[in-house]
Amino acid sequence: MDEGGTPPIRPSASLGTTFPARGKEDPGLAARCANAVAPQDDEGAGLRQPALDGQAPFVAIENASYRYRPAGPPIVDGIDWAIPRGAIHCLLGRSGCGKTTLLKLAAGLLLPSGGAIRIGGAALGGPDPRIGFVFQTPTLLDWLSALDNVLLPVSLKRRPRAADREAARERLALVGLGDLAERRPPELSGGQQSRVALARALMGEPDLLLFDEPFAALDAITREELQDDLLRLCALRGSTALFVTHDIAEAVYLGDRVAVMAAGRIVHAQDLDLPRPRPHGLRYDPAFAAACRTLRGAMDGAG
Repeated sequence: MDEGGTPPIRPSASLGTTFPARGKEDPGLAARCANAVAPQDDEGAGLRQPALDGQAPFVAIENASYRYRPAGPPIVDGIDWAIPRGAIHCLLGRSGCGKTTLLKLAAGLLLPSGGAIRIGGAALGGPDPRIGFVFQTPTLLDWLSALDNVLLPVSLKRRPRAADREAARERLALVGLGDLAERRPPELSGGQQSRVALARALMGEPDLLLFDEPFAALDAITREELQDDLLRLCALRGSTALFVTHDIAEAVYLGDRVAVMAAGRIVHAQDLDLPRPRPHGLRYDPAFAAACRTLRGAMDGAG
């Protein structure tokens, strides 16, 4: 890399992991991944995540609340949550439950009305270069090439250098678009546009990736392909991620841990003891169905 350019992708030790056999079932898996943590009955308070086993969290959400108006109702109401480095956590809930607002708090796009958000132990006071954000829509500029869209985080600060352009091409190649770098968004499919948005989020070499239902508008097959791309890239980089979705199966497939939100609170939390990397047949495994049923029950119970 030239001095001052964009850093290259850093591989992690997880690349040495091998995929389990396609469709192979673990007879004890269903019981393990349905191991839900029941909400605490604390005068209506939301669920508080148990402390990590002596491990300082990389992301710490500490009694965070948010109101759009000082006298208005809380959209996020006293949430405590912790994400260890390298984990993928999912926020699951119905529309209007506060999950996107919580994600914006974690991104520094909103500041909490109460409590704090900490990244790597430091309080978050606004947008941070350690954080990459992928929105509900790709938000690409139609008059720019895919390459120049990926370069936008750099272009908004300074003129891109040769090393930046090389890094952008590398990230497009990582998401399978190395041959389409000069195409403009109208020439790309919806799935390809989502891949460009993912490549752009990686430009700053972020430690934390935040996703706000980025695959919701895609067809089922493309959505599953992009879920696999996301998992592969997080494993490659050792990324920590927080993913918002209203799709139960998506949360189970992606997450190490899933939180169900309702009325601004976390009302249910569930660890998913599923193999990584995800085997191709996992969605058809009884364990996967069991985890989905448990989460659906939690959502139905939350109203």
